[in-house]
Amino acid sequence: MRVFLRRHGTIFCIGALGYCILELLWRQRTHWSMGIAGGVCLAGLKTLERRLKNRSLLPKCLAGSILITLVELLIGLWVNRIMGWGVWDYADQPLNLLGQICPLYSGLWFLLCMPIMKLFQWSREARGNAHGTLRLEKI
Repeated sequence: MRVFLRRHGTIFCIGALGYCILELLWRQRTHWSMGIAGGVCLAGLKTLERRLKNRSLLPKCLAGSILITLVELLIGLWVNRIMGWGVWDYADQPLNLLGQICPLYSGLWFLLCMPIMKLFQWSREARGNAHGTLRLEKI
């Protein structure tokens, strides 16, 4: 746990806050469990970008969308099905799985991954550059 917090603590907190803000803007409400989901997702996206650094943006975003969808499924099963808190319900969405995930939101996660993966890539490249300058010609 110490290693995770040292390595991903700031990213986790940014993801937790960001996800809650995104939910407030989208649904006008949120739940503390969404903060956990957001933190896990952003830390996972950072790890994915690093591990897929030689891949183009689209495979990174596809992997990111799958990761976020799986986190959403696991958290949803916990908070909605097991605990019965009713944080969200996608039962009215086409092709939903147990009312917890659906293709619509997986597609939105894919789009959201685009700027996130690009920012993580730029950050990684800037840290790897001996002069500390960011080369924007790769955009």
